[in-house]
Amino acid sequence: MSLPADASSGSRPGLRVSVDLNLCQAYAQCCYAAPRHFRIDGHEALFYDPAPAAEDRADIERARVACPVQAIRVEDPERGA
Repeated sequence: MSLPADASSGSRPGLRVSVDLNLCQAYAQCCYAAPRHFRIDGHEALFYDPAPAAEDRADIERARVACPVQAIRVEDPERGA
């Protein structure tokens, strides 16, 4: 899993991802859409990267859109969204 960019390094800051685990039903569509950032362990335990690199936005957005219960939220501090 990736780590957040260090602001002092001059790297572009990463995204912030959160999953509402009360909404998540473990359909695992996010795991298929972005397997480097989301995975299911065991029966229904979702693990995800809360701070992927900004360059991974397309994968993260694909996972967000694929979620049938819209449990994934993506924030981009650089874009203010």
